[in-house]
Amino acid sequence: MKKTIIIILAVFTVLLVALVAVPFIFKDKIIAKVDQKIASAVNAQVYYDYNNISFSVFKRFPHISATLKEFGVIGNPPFQNDTLVHVNNLQVDFNLKSILFGDNPSLTGLHLDGGSMYVKVLGDGRANYDIMYPEEEQEAAEESDFQIGVDLIEIKDFDLIYDDRQLKYFMALGNINMVGSGDFTMDVYDLPLKMEALIADITYEGTNYMRNKKFSGETQMNIDLNQMKFTFGEGNFALNEFLFDLKGFVALPEEDIDFDLVFAGKDNSFKSILSLVPGIYTESFSTLNTAGNMDFKGFLKGKYNEASIPTFDVSLNITDGMFQYPDLPRPVSNINLDMQVINTSGNLDDTKINIPAFNLDFGSNPISGRFLLENLVTYDIDGLLKGKMNLEEMTSIFPIEGMTLKGVLDVNATAKGRYDSIAKIIPMIDAKLLLTDGYVKSAEYPAPIEKLRVNATVLNTTGKMNDFQVDLTAFGFELEDEAINGKLKVNDFALLKWDGAVKGTVDLGKLLKIFPMENVIMEGKVKTDLLTKGSYEDVEKSRFDKLDTRGDVEVTGFYFTSVDFPQGIRIRDAKADFSPDRINLTQFDARVGESPLVASGFLSNYMNFFLKENETLKGQLTLNSTRFNANQWLTESGEADSSDLAVIELPKNIDFNMKVQAAEVLYDNLNLKDVKGSLTLKDGVLNFTDASMSTLGGQMVLNGKYDPRDLSNPKFDFNFNVVNLSIQEAFKSFNTVRILAPIAQHLSGNFSTSMDFSGILGQDMMPILSSLDGKGLMKVLEASLQNSAILEGIASLTKLSDARTLQLKNLALPIEINNGMLNVKPFDLKLWDYQANVQGSTGFDGSINYLVNMQVPAGKFGAQANTLLATISKTEANESTLIPVAISLGGTYSSPKIGLAGGNSLESLLTNALKSRVSSEKENLTAKATEQFKAAEDSLKQELKLKAEILQDSVKKEAEKKVTETKSKALEEAKGLLRGVLGNKAKPVVKPDTTKKEDN
Repeated sequence: MKKTIIIILAVFTVLLVALVAVPFIFKDKIIAKVDQKIASAVNAQVYYDYNNISFSVFKRFPHISATLKEFGVIGNPPFQNDTLVHVNNLQVDFNLKSILFGDNPSLTGLHLDGGSMYVKVLGDGRANYDIMYPEEEQEAAEESDFQIGVDLIEIKDFDLIYDDRQLKYFMALGNINMVGSGDFTMDVYDLPLKMEALIADITYEGTNYMRNKKFSGETQMNIDLNQMKFTFGEGNFALNEFLFDLKGFVALPEEDIDFDLVFAGKDNSFKSILSLVPGIYTESFSTLNTAGNMDFKGFLKGKYNEASIPTFDVSLNITDGMFQYPDLPRPVSNINLDMQVINTSGNLDDTKINIPAFNLDFGSNPISGRFLLENLVTYDIDGLLKGKMNLEEMTSIFPIEGMTLKGVLDVNATAKGRYDSIAKIIPMIDAKLLLTDGYVKSAEYPAPIEKLRVNATVLNTTGKMNDFQVDLTAFGFELEDEAINGKLKVNDFALLKWDGAVKGTVDLGKLLKIFPMENVIMEGKVKTDLLTKGSYEDVEKSRFDKLDTRGDVEVTGFYFTSVDFPQGIRIRDAKADFSPDRINLTQFDARVGESPLVASGFLSNYMNFFLKENETLKGQLTLNSTRFNANQWLTESGEADSSDLAVIELPKNIDFNMKVQAAEVLYDNLNLKDVKGSLTLKDGVLNFTDASMSTLGGQMVLNGKYDPRDLSNPKFDFNFNVVNLSIQEAFKSFNTVRILAPIAQHLSGNFSTSMDFSGILGQDMMPILSSLDGKGLMKVLEASLQNSAILEGIASLTKLSDARTLQLKNLALPIEINNGMLNVKPFDLKLWDYQANVQGSTGFDGSINYLVNMQVPAGKFGAQANTLLATISKTEANESTLIPVAISLGGTYSSPKIGLAGGNSLESLLTNALKSRVSSEKENLTAKATEQFKAAEDSLKQELKLKAEILQDSVKKEAEKKVTETKSKALEEAKGLLRGVLGNKAKPVVKPDTTKKEDN
């Protein structure tokens, strides 16, 4: 017996050890097969760390499980900055038998725990999920022997964002949990499915249809892959507390989508539908007292394609509804609603909305009405809204924390008829709105807004546009002995005639305390006395003499700052008077950020601009400042960090002429003095005229333009004249000088230049060096060059004792810049009292390529030349004989490569030059060296031009990416909502892993 037990224990131990060891024995085999499958099928960057892979046979015995942490897929261009999927933990199950005894591992299960997916479809239809190689490429590749036998898929705590910019559809789901089990290898199979998720956002064509709703569902689906048909069986679904059933199928036979779905509420009460109302579905929802019945049902049947939609019929009925918060004295009761939304044609325009009756009581205040919309083409409507609401009583039902409201709001409105702008028909309308004895008191401010009143009537008894009239008889309020009052009448909907006035004073600081805005500081008083009378027809035809708009507006002690405007603006005093054709700014004394600013001028065409589309606001302004810090406006944070600069977009519907004068302007690292000039902003382009300034010890005059109409490719084109600027300061201040004229680092003196200069700006508002083009003449009256690696190299090469310093006088350099290459045309000058000629180029990549031809007396080469002279008999050569020396400069300025052209040594150069004199040979050594230099230079220029084109293309693509990112606000908002609702659960920063182990 004892022996038997020992044998059993031994066998058990061996099996246990084997089960633990098997994963490690076959780890490389499994990983190799996975890598092979990925490489042959996926056209994207798949990242994971070999060391984050573990294996076990105990997680889902008798299957072997491989677990991978931090796994993901990043798309190829144009999606190289988008992570398609990231998974915190991915468990893949394999058939143990296929691992032990076969060559083809069989995949049996997928488990995904934590992560996110971002599906993105561009406007042109390209999608980041399209990462599989085409079938013909997969067939051409080595055939995979990987087997699929999945019978279980499990997803936990996963986020999904679907951003389809072609369909203008956006969906964000969070906290997805799903389990599905079935024989996924079959073409037709049943799939028991459980799922829950947070619906953070669903938006279609700019309209939000659902936000922050909890979804859960459990159903039995039938999957028919042959027909691409998905059938829903019996199941339970819920949105928040609203329960419903869904039956039928969705099929994708070809391009169309076929729907045949029936849905209905299930075991619901009135409280269930309330759970879909965001303001009511809060943490206290479970304590809400409710009563009433609710019935919901509908169907969706037909094809969805570009030409049609499925027909549908959705109805909602509520009877005797009531809800009341336990701690509040009054309920909302007597809630009754009968609503139907129906479409029987499959044409969206034929959709009909019918609410024959609804009513509810806010405490003792009843509200009732009806609404019928026959279609979405002629908009035939028949509506009624009637009710009276005591605001103090309403806040006893829906309290507003820290706020007291009083007053009575009375609404009585009917509308019936058709809207047809061509036939000039509108519904007959009779609507009255009256707010009396309005009172608003905030706990943040001791005094209330009182005597708040609005008396408005909208009337049209015939349905004709010219009989339409709006009469806002009176509106206004008082706040601590300061009042604002006004009136407005509008009639004739076709001509849009108006007659209105507003007069009084409002304290913005007091209003902000009563109605606070997060992270906003505002104070100051606005005093107005305006009368206006006219018609839209007169505006269209610019008959300003028939418009009567007059009065003035005065702003004093104004201050405003916010998160989006951290620099802030303070207006000490500003006055503007109005006339029909213009607004005159007669006074404007302000400080924008830390910069004082005084302005005057006028705006014209303002009526057209505000009342019509595609109109241009015109104006003329004069701006004066004693010290303007432009750096405050170049970054969101207000810090002068060029890495945070962004392209400044200019409005295309503004036509301004501006005269600017500033004693001092701070821009980047420049201090500009006595700045003045004229600027014209038109069609989104800013033009500079005679913009002069003192800087870097000299004077600069600028003419040109800045054109950011293509935000991914903003251009500039300037002509500037510079007089007597410091070479050293220019090197420190201008990046273009540092790159294209690095010799300026060791030059002391001043320079002048007249130059045309154009190119493209990067997204940091800095010039893209490879795009620069220019032409001009640079003049240097006197300069000194010393401590230069080039001079040291020349002195070492030539043994010329005076070559370590250089004095330059009356230098005129004709220069051109093409694709970021500075070309210096051949010019003559004196180098160390030797006649010389210099030519060459400097590239945007810092490379230099120059040729220096000098005529040096033989005696300057010292003992070596004298020895050679002594060996040559019967010669006219002597110490004053000029030796042609051609020096090539390559490499970079800080690390130059210096040599004699043609690869000569100094000894051979001297020997050949002196012998050529003796034998009277006329070979021109200088011309030969120049010819060789130009041949090499042409090759280098072609290489640099190609590099420039590649770089500019790369910069443009990056710029287009940034422009696209600015249009992805909905995406970022959805991500923020997911983070907020889900409790800021941490997500890893996804980056490709480069440590993947190579196959041995």
